[in-house]
Amino acid sequence: MMLTEEQQQRYKRNIMLDDMGKHGQEILLQSSVLVIGAGGLGSPVILYLAAAGVGHIGICDFDKVDISNLQRQIIHTTADIGREKTISAQESVKLLNPDVEVILHQEKINAENIQTTIKDYDFIIDATDNFASKFLINDACVSMQKPYSHGGINGFNGQVTTVIPKSPCYRCIYGDDFAEEVKEINGVLGAVAAVIGSIQATEAIKYLLDAGGLLSGRLLIYNALKMEFKELRIRHDDDCSVCSDIK
Repeated sequence: MMLTEEQQQRYKRNIMLDDMGKHGQEILLQSSVLVIGAGGLGSPVILYLAAAGVGHIGICDFDKVDISNLQRQIIHTTADIGREKTISAQESVKLLNPDVEVILHQEKINAENIQTTIKDYDFIIDATDNFASKFLINDACVSMQKPYSHGGINGFNGQVTTVIPKSPCYRCIYGDDFAEEVKEINGVLGAVAAVIGSIQATEAIKYLLDAGGLLSGRLLIYNALKMEFKELRIRHDDDCSVCSDIK
């Protein structure tokens, strides 16, 4: 595809990057990313992917906007309270960048629908807020060899890693026994979601462009109170129930 004059102006600062250029921007416009969760993490991910010109963005969520979401879920506004998050997010994307096709998945992911939901996308973003969904996404992406970014936030803390084919996976970190639903609702600083979500969006863009190094095999941990990042190396668990046979 050839960039139009308007697109060359819109993405001018992208095109100036050595690792992108016009060709890279054309790749982004033809690429697809699925964001599972249109909440605290999904909001900055979706907005930054759309602003960068990722041409096809899937948004998967089953929930509606609540007033308590607005402290961190910046893709929604007060006027969206009571509306489906997917619809609200779609409208925000269209206002930001009409180049982007938004595909809506108004559903809760489960073992029956996840493979069908993710199969047509180039990259997956885990922007969910519970362990059951995170393990479900990990297992499906690993089995289908789909690259994805995991993000998690709690309080003043966040973490992010990228799982690609043959890299250590999310279960290598926590194992099978950790896959239990946490019932209590914890506080979270909205700006922490912005930090982790923007890293997830960056990882997706780098993967699509085949640029730089990814967080595969590495868990990046963010502590906002101390304002520090730590990095942990992730090793393959030889007994991993998901990736041990395909590493």
